[in-house]
Amino acid sequence: MNLLKALATVSSMTLLSRILGFARDAVIARAFGAGAATDAFFVAFKLPNLLRRLFAEGAFSQAFVPILAEYRNRRGEEATRMLIGRVATLLFVVLALVTALGVIGAPLIVLASAPGFSADAGKFQLTVDLVRIVFPYILFISLVALAAGVLNTFSRFSLPAFAPVLLNVAMILAAAVAAPWFDPPVLALAWGAFLGGILQLALMFAGLKRLGMLPRWDWAPRDEGVRRVLRLMGPAAFGVSIAQISLLINTIFASFLVSGSVSWLYYADRLMEFPAGMLGVALGTILLPSLARHHADDNPAEYSRLLDWGLRMTLLLAAPAAVGLGLLAVPLIATLFHYGEFAAHDVEMTRQALVAYAVGLLGLILVKVLAPGFYARQNIKTPVKIALVTLLATQAMNLMFIWHLKHAGLALAIGLGACLNAGILLYKLRAMAIYQPNPGWTGFLLRLALALIAMAVFLWFAMGTEARWLAYGFAERAPHLGALVGGGIVVYFACLWLLGFRARDFRRQAAS
Repeated sequence: MNLLKALATVSSMTLLSRILGFARDAVIARAFGAGAATDAFFVAFKLPNLLRRLFAEGAFSQAFVPILAEYRNRRGEEATRMLIGRVATLLFVVLALVTALGVIGAPLIVLASAPGFSADAGKFQLTVDLVRIVFPYILFISLVALAAGVLNTFSRFSLPAFAPVLLNVAMILAAAVAAPWFDPPVLALAWGAFLGGILQLALMFAGLKRLGMLPRWDWAPRDEGVRRVLRLMGPAAFGVSIAQISLLINTIFASFLVSGSVSWLYYADRLMEFPAGMLGVALGTILLPSLARHHADDNPAEYSRLLDWGLRMTLLLAAPAAVGLGLLAVPLIATLFHYGEFAAHDVEMTRQALVAYAVGLLGLILVKVLAPGFYARQNIKTPVKIALVTLLATQAMNLMFIWHLKHAGLALAIGLGACLNAGILLYKLRAMAIYQPNPGWTGFLLRLALALIAMAVFLWFAMGTEARWLAYGFAERAPHLGALVGGGIVVYFACLWLLGFRARDFRRQAAS
């Protein structure tokens, strides 16, 4: 399979999911605004959502896919099917216990993740109720992640990328249709997340059945393959998902700030996750199986060339996304969220957080491309050490920035921490001779910089004043934003074409 085509497929499915995600957030913002109810829901959903990122986009894939690829390449189909069944069985048992403990211990979870809520008994109890409803989502999405790892290893990328669409549809219907039937209405959002998890799981298991890899109950926790996955999984969760752990800690800091701070960070994070998901997650998803197969085949030259391709694609696509997010913060936030209870003040506060996130977007995406360079080789020690340094640096920056920048300082600390993480990962990949850059990087970066400058100039002059965006209605905002985004894309890629970039130069076949 052509990796460029695979990237386009995964990115397009992710685009559909992210668009529906924005529609979901717009519906939530219109119905609930940014206040105590949304703060309670976002805190309640934070831990399951963190686990989704850890499993679906991080630790489980990084631990499971390299070993699964090794089994497929060296041990055959029956051994591969047996590994899938044994890992799925153990995962189900462990997560069922975790889910039960989470439901029972919901007050302790809220106290640990948002201690500032304890000052308001009503807000605290509402958050506890929401946690008890959404916590089973961890079980559903973890099994979805297992299915996704299997499908991706067999180069079936479309279904795992499409699955999140079902969560967004369920939550949109919950907010727009079901909310009036609940007291308080925000409880409908939690049940929407619960239903979305079940729908995703049903879809993914249908895909496994068509592939002939549907897991069978097989309790064998001492199996060699299962134990290898478990040994990799814990450190991988910490090493790959350090930014997500920082986001959880940020919620603790934000819970002590003015009401609405958690929501402003959430909406900014959702916008930041649009390019991070489309590019970082998509690139990591398609790179990991091929890297693992190159390692299993003992082909370090192709391994290095594939990493080089991934880095160039990241810079080519993520750099303009970062510039666009920073420049178009108000147009984006106003068009998506500035309705109903979401006031102009909320737009400004969310803008501050989004600009801070944009500073570190490139680092956030690069981590998702560079970390598989270690995990495909089943190297856990190096990225975990780097992650520990990054976590400590990020929390130090939180303490430095929060006093003057408030919630925006928390976002800035995460972005800068991700850049530090990516920089050290790249340095170690080169120092350990895992990655050797291909020729032509200087010219590539110079031409990329020229195209970015041209795009930024166009956006700056075509955007108009921020006050105009606040005064616009949706009928004026949407076409203007569409013209800005479309025009920026045309200017950027036209400049790249004039500077000698061609799509055929970035085609690359997946490892067989």
